[in-house]
Amino acid sequence: MENIPRLEIPCHDERMHRPLILPPNLASRPFTVEDALASGVRPGSLRNAQLAKPSRGIRIPGNDKPVQLPELARVYSTVWPYSAASHATAFSVWQMPGFHPQGESPGIHISRRAGHTMPRRRGAIGHETNLLDEEVCAIEGLWITTRVRTWLDVSRLMSVDELTVVADHLLRVPRPELEGRVEPYATVDGLESMLHRHKGTPGIRKARLALEAARVGSDSAPETRLRLAILRAGLPEPRLNPVLLLGAGIHRQPDMAFEEYRVAVEYEGASHSLPDQVVRDISREEDLTRGGWIQVRLSKRHMEAGGAVAVAKVRTALVSRGWGGTSSRGM
Repeated sequence: MENIPRLEIPCHDERMHRPLILPPNLASRPFTVEDALASGVRPGSLRNAQLAKPSRGIRIPGNDKPVQLPELARVYSTVWPYSAASHATAFSVWQMPGFHPQGESPGIHISRRAGHTMPRRRGAIGHETNLLDEEVCAIEGLWITTRVRTWLDVSRLMSVDELTVVADHLLRVPRPELEGRVEPYATVDGLESMLHRHKGTPGIRKARLALEAARVGSDSAPETRLRLAILRAGLPEPRLNPVLLLGAGIHRQPDMAFEEYRVAVEYEGASHSLPDQVVRDISREEDLTRGGWIQVRLSKRHMEAGGAVAVAKVRTALVSRGWGGTSSRGM
């Protein structure tokens, strides 16, 4: 998995007295002492200097392969019953967009159901919480809070805007041909139900505000941040990724569209610098222009300082098409 924290495990060659032979299912990833014993590993072998011991009951083969976060979280989530990887750890494993203050911090966040002992051990950050069965799932042996529960758990430390980024990501309708799935990660009803079940949870007020601001149709975190900046500035609310009929058989789908004023907005990330994409972008702009639309093209640099430059460009385009400065939401 990409863009997630990794733990480097050093290999102490000078302390190796004898070769360590492990079963194939344990040789290249973290494992628990219990799993090792069940696989036939002798207790004495678990004290071998070639095994790193990040925490009680956990071993990691000492090799040059960096340990991925899901693999490490898996063993931490299995050494305690009734527990799961959660909070910043789940946020990273699920590869959620948005800025989380603890996203790069060391330590595995583990939540355990209320009524059980708080997880306490080296390398773990324990949470005692009201964790329901439907709020936990297993992926390749890793017990982890669901995406929706994770969104609630991280709300205490994240801003409303960044929680909205995550909510948009969960609600987005996927493109099956590219993503191999047909359903969004969550629905509005599902997010509302999560908030209803956990009234009083720290951060829930921010989560409620984020859900109110969330929309179906945003394809990326920058698009969400741009929409929020546009609305905060008092501009009309655009439609997200609408299919526009520009002529006989000509359809275009901009990131945002103010259809009343025929203004389209495109946020162009790094992929738009690729030669083939440049050709497609020019063709798109030509089609929009022939159809009577103005296209506002934006990039990362326009979103600096809260997106002030981006908002100014959109405002100028709207005014040129007759917008009088009165916001109209939900167009």
